[in-house]
Amino acid sequence: MDRRLTWYILAGMILGVVVGYAVHIGIAQDNVWFEYATKTFKLLSDIFLNLIKLLVAPLILSTIVVGIAHMGDSSALGRIGFRAISWFIIASFISIGLGLLMVNVFQPGVGAPVDTVAAAAQNIGEVKKLDFWEFILSIFPKNAFEAMATNNILQILVFSLFAGVALSALGEKGAPLVRGADALAEMMLQITHYVMRFAPFAVFGALAKVVATSGLAILGTYLELVVEFYLSLSILWVILLSLGAIFLGRRIWTLIRYIREPMLIAFSTASSEAALPKLFEQLDRFGVPRRISGFMLPLGYSFNLDGSMMYMSFATIFIAQAYGMDLSIGTQILILLTLMISSKGVAAVPRASLVVITGTLAMFDLPVEGVALILAIDQFLDMGRTATNVVGNAVATSVITKWEGMLEVEEPEFIEPPHAPSHTVAGGKAGLELAEDMVEDQRTKT
Repeated sequence: MDRRLTWYILAGMILGVVVGYAVHIGIAQDNVWFEYATKTFKLLSDIFLNLIKLLVAPLILSTIVVGIAHMGDSSALGRIGFRAISWFIIASFISIGLGLLMVNVFQPGVGAPVDTVAAAAQNIGEVKKLDFWEFILSIFPKNAFEAMATNNILQILVFSLFAGVALSALGEKGAPLVRGADALAEMMLQITHYVMRFAPFAVFGALAKVVATSGLAILGTYLELVVEFYLSLSILWVILLSLGAIFLGRRIWTLIRYIREPMLIAFSTASSEAALPKLFEQLDRFGVPRRISGFMLPLGYSFNLDGSMMYMSFATIFIAQAYGMDLSIGTQILILLTLMISSKGVAAVPRASLVVITGTLAMFDLPVEGVALILAIDQFLDMGRTATNVVGNAVATSVITKWEGMLEVEEPEFIEPPHAPSHTVAGGKAGLELAEDMVEDQRTKT
């Protein structure tokens, strides 16, 4: 089913572009039928995204609580957390630094159509500027239910950390809640299977709507920026996967094969949340224990946004170039450090990357209205950076698991039946334990 779903998603992407372009050239935008068509396309993707958002909060809460509670050893939690943050910081510097390097080499902002900024600025509306103290305060939830209702990943993460550590300290008294959280996680993953069957339709609707509204010419207008940005992302992928290969060896190819479906979902919907449930499932198959992925992925979704950070550095310098502002190396390094800090924890904020870029532009007296320059193609850039975020977090989670010596043999495509004990070892721990249980039952009956 997974392989077929991947092909269905690819087919949805291609069909979405074709149908969207047909609507774009065949129906005038002031025609009522054009409005009906684009609303229908948007409805398909919105239904899927709403269902995904339904899964995110309970899935993150349950997986983190179970993961921490099963770790038991607080020193192990601290060690994994330290290694994770260290990896995130290194990956962040690589992402932002590579973005600054590539945008200075290509200089895509030179000659950009700045005369259209005033008109385009009306579309973006007011974007709230960053405030460091408000950001720090927003990390800590005042209401756990509100955090879950708004899908605030960072606040859910904080509450789940407290809950998981507390249940671990309670021991047997907290065991019923741990089992309940474990069952909740399994239930949400089962619901994920049902929701994912709608993914090809959502992908079709998302791309059809964008192409119907803007046409293929939107790619031609900013072709240089799009091509150079995706080339930079490709280099970042090579770097991240190469770093992963140092720890994982040849299994990096298996990881790439397993995460292709969540990557496609993230790319086509431009939503990291849409790929999260499927990413959990695929890392399970790869051999990452849930107690590790349940801690690492939500943490990574808040602090390890490799694609978004490259985009922020790329876009900030692009805007400066468009307005003919020559920034010194020292200023660009300061921008790098500012993006490094301000990009953390804003994944749940609508238009999070635009919020960070706007705040950085204002901090360095660069034209804030320049954000409107990239708004027209933000959807296409967002697709690439979102898929990169998924790759970065999958590699980080797998590397930390291997570093801890907890990476298991990946789940096979077929598990031998338990009546053949000589082959159950190949089926993984579950098959072996089941065979042992059957032997024990037979002894009891005898």
